[in-house]
Amino acid sequence: MRLPPHILVVNGIKVRRPVFLLGAPHSGVDLLARALKRSPGFHVTMGRASVAHVVYAFARKPSIARTSGAVRVMRDALAESWQVLPRSCGECAEPCREAGGVTGLGPCVSAGDVTRFGDGSPDLLYSAPVLLQAFPDARFVQLIRDGRDVVAGMLGDPACLAWFKPAMLSEQTEFPNAFLGVNKDEHLERWKTMPAAGKSALRWRGAVRMSAELRRTLPEPQLLTLRYEDLVDRPPQSVATLSEFLETRVSKVVLYDTAVPKVGAWRTRLRRDDLELVSKVAREELRRLGYQQG
Repeated sequence: MRLPPHILVVNGIKVRRPVFLLGAPHSGVDLLARALKRSPGFHVTMGRASVAHVVYAFARKPSIARTSGAVRVMRDALAESWQVLPRSCGECAEPCREAGGVTGLGPCVSAGDVTRFGDGSPDLLYSAPVLLQAFPDARFVQLIRDGRDVVAGMLGDPACLAWFKPAMLSEQTEFPNAFLGVNKDEHLERWKTMPAAGKSALRWRGAVRMSAELRRTLPEPQLLTLRYEDLVDRPPQSVATLSEFLETRVSKVVLYDTAVPKVGAWRTRLRRDDLELVSKVAREELRRLGYQQG
């Protein structure tokens, strides 16, 4: 007899149909998380230390995610992240605090108002298989964005660039490694000498390949793929699709913010040499997704 899945309870609330936002860096996950944080009943976290520690351990060493204890570790990390305590927002990353309009230590929500949980932590994509095991009824929303715009965003982000330093690689890093976008360990020396634009393109390439695999393996009712370009150019239509998928009203206010990165910003932000390198590294994926013709 198959046992029913264990129900996680946080602050006396049963975690049902949690929402996880997935995508490469600067693909719009943070933007979508902001929208969900403003949606009725949602408690969405972004980058809490308890989750980040697990996510990057799985990203560096994918075999850990296949161990018997991985599901429990992930559930415990999210349970800690979702706790609504008087000073809980004091432990949040600045983007999460800013998105929640927190000026003090929090909390950003009232436990009594929470009916759904979600997480939009950076690089959650690499833990998607574990998340599905931990929460079989979860809903996943993945964002796809033009790799050239992604690279332009990464090159201006110190947090992303920090991962490209050889010192950040531990002896435990395994290959193939989707997080780095490196297929074989013998390619690592070439990766170390590659310009940041090339490393960024590899990360985007690895992420969209992983997204394609999720599209093939996750049950259709549990995965929605959105394009960043549609999200910011056609907010009403994208939010309507998202609201139907999540069976809740999603706020679109943040999508009209003038600070939202524009589509096609790579044209003025990428140097010619960087653009040529990105086009070379990610040519197949850019063409497959319709971002680069010819």
